[in-house]
Amino acid sequence: MSSASPLIAKLRHLAPEAIAFGIIGAGNTLLYFLITWVAMPIGAVKASVLATVVTTTLAYFANRYWTYRNHARTALRREYTLFFGFNLVGMAFQSGAVAIGKYGFGLTEQHDEFALLGVTGIGVVIGTLFRFWAYRTFVFLKPPVDGHEAELADLDAMAGFAELSAEDEPGSVAQLDLDRA
Repeated sequence: MSSASPLIAKLRHLAPEAIAFGIIGAGNTLLYFLITWVAMPIGAVKASVLATVVTTTLAYFANRYWTYRNHARTALRREYTLFFGFNLVGMAFQSGAVAIGKYGFGLTEQHDEFALLGVTGIGVVIGTLFRFWAYRTFVFLKPPVDGHEAELADLDAMAGFAELSAEDEPGSVAQLDLDRA
């Protein structure tokens, strides 16, 4: 067994979760930029904060009920409070990048909209990496793993796709789940 095998196994296990997180994140990022663009007249930093509050709430429910749906559930208040708190840190990365662009480099809402959105994009990437780590570590607790749950772990986030495409065909994910029951 090569030394890369444990890393590859870990990445295979993490990939479905990262894909679901990424899909939700991509949709929310587009919405974030749309809200920021529309709200730019109130000020770039205020628009960034408004966009973050709206998209955080949507992202919480999407991640809770899709990406991390098989993780242990704790109180909604606890999860959302932690989720929102970590999003505030992510917002600091995003809004901080905007503030640096605006106040540090003199970019203006009237003349540098695209540059401000580009700087925001850098903050989004940094904030997203932080959020992914924080959600996995603190917000959505990992389920206890026994023998057969470990086999299904790779299917956690992708199960929604499989349910849409599999119709009880022999060898399909849906059929495998029925066989294990």
